[in-house]
Amino acid sequence: MLCNLVVENYALISKLDIEFRKSLTIITGETGAGKTILLGALSLILGKRADTSVLLDKEKKCIVEGTFEISKYGLEDFFTDHEIDYDDQTIVRREISSTGKSRAFVNDVPVNLEVLTELGLKLIDIHSQHQNLNLADSVFQMKVVDSYARHHELLNTFRLHFHEYRGIQKEYRRLQDEATRSKAELDYLLFQFHQLDEARLVEGEQEELELELEKLTHSEEIKNGLSLASDLLQGDGTSALQQIKDSLGGMNRIRKYLHDKENLVSRIETIYIEIKDVAQEVESLNAQITHDPNRLAQVNDRLNLIYSLANKHRVGSLTELIKLREQLKGKIDEINAYDFNLEDLEKKLTETRIVLEELAGKLSIQRKKVSVPFRQRVVEMLQEVGIPNAGFEIFLEKLDDFNEFGTDRIRFLFSANKNMAAQDISRVASGGELSRLMLCVKSLMSDSLGLPTLIFDEIDTGVSGEIAERVGNIIHRMAEKMQIINITHLPQVASKGKYHYLVYKTDDEATTVTRMKLLTPEERLVEIAKMLSGEEITNAALENARELLGS
Repeated sequence: MLCNLVVENYALISKLDIEFRKSLTIITGETGAGKTILLGALSLILGKRADTSVLLDKEKKCIVEGTFEISKYGLEDFFTDHEIDYDDQTIVRREISSTGKSRAFVNDVPVNLEVLTELGLKLIDIHSQHQNLNLADSVFQMKVVDSYARHHELLNTFRLHFHEYRGIQKEYRRLQDEATRSKAELDYLLFQFHQLDEARLVEGEQEELELELEKLTHSEEIKNGLSLASDLLQGDGTSALQQIKDSLGGMNRIRKYLHDKENLVSRIETIYIEIKDVAQEVESLNAQITHDPNRLAQVNDRLNLIYSLANKHRVGSLTELIKLREQLKGKIDEINAYDFNLEDLEKKLTETRIVLEELAGKLSIQRKKVSVPFRQRVVEMLQEVGIPNAGFEIFLEKLDDFNEFGTDRIRFLFSANKNMAAQDISRVASGGELSRLMLCVKSLMSDSLGLPTLIFDEIDTGVSGEIAERVGNIIHRMAEKMQIINITHLPQVASKGKYHYLVYKTDDEATTVTRMKLLTPEERLVEIAKMLSGEEITNAALENARELLGS
């Protein structure tokens, strides 16, 4: 329930601080006084987007703050889910700065507009005049019947499964499209993979082959060099090894005379051993080097294959070729798995569809069950508000596929006159008839809306006299169940309220501002008399106003 509303620097409102109470609150005022401005300000804390155009003083920020009593409406989970501190007296605040920046708070916790909008839908239903056109909308009609049926839990369960079903459908179509595209290139992928796989590529082999190729290509030159080195080191005649050996023998003969230079002999012995070892290694290496044209051709062929594959696939190394081979294998395995995955999704679709059909069937049964009493109550109330020959029908059509409401589509059919078949509302209802029909519908929904507050913005448009009196009675009955705030131009409706606010304009030196005041009983009598007769209040108007208030 809306307990208090504070508005600062919004449109023509400098500052308002308004207390609202349970039951029926009436708001009246001349056309253009600012009643709609008040709703605009309220809509800001319900999540509506705004900019600096709403600021009365462009140098100051706009503030709208509402206090709501929510202890009876089971909103604790909402606050927990959004990490907001819960309080039975919840304060929703919106600020629009002079730079256009918007901030929103719930119990001093910053929230985004999506959260604000979601909370607003749980707090207030604002019915403006143009929303009468919703009566012709099939989705609104479905919501009306579902609300009257009170099967919210069943509908929510259906929607959970429906969204799951849509998700599986989306994934199935995506996978199916991807499978179709991928299978079209499967042969090409297989060709590429087999070419790389048959190459039996091994990490590091390119470097080894390139070294081997270099040796095979220069085998004769290498062998000549090694032979020359071997001859010089240990060949017949004056080889290096023989000369060192001879020098070692000479040194050994005079060793006894070299008391302080004996290490020279040891060093020559070390050199001899090292040269001998080197000579043997050179000889061994020389024996290994052969001129092998067949092996040279093999190495060339292998390297040419690697170079060709790298060039074909536009990669720079053997490592990248091996990585590509594994990627191709993974892609081929993925394509081959599509059929299995699609089969699994088909199974899930079938299972979910069975559940949906069962839930949709229950929803249909419930709707058919409540359609008859709902239709009867609407007709009775239409007669009460001055359409004695009203006809109203609810047509349920079964669809071939699911929508978010099940497998039903609902159409409201209406007629206002005798011997006239009920037709789609958009084709036959006048503005006044739409207003009264919407009021009847909202009245029947009021028990099941689960909302703290319902605001009517001139829902009584198009009626007058006795009919306006009856409309006021219906709104008054609704206010026994929930908080109703009703903006009206009709004295018959205004007289039904428990509390009555007047919206008016005043001028100062700089600007015109909108103000609002709670009327005393005497002020209220005068205001309703003005609504009856105009600015010049007659005794008859005052007497009529007393009768209306007394009734």
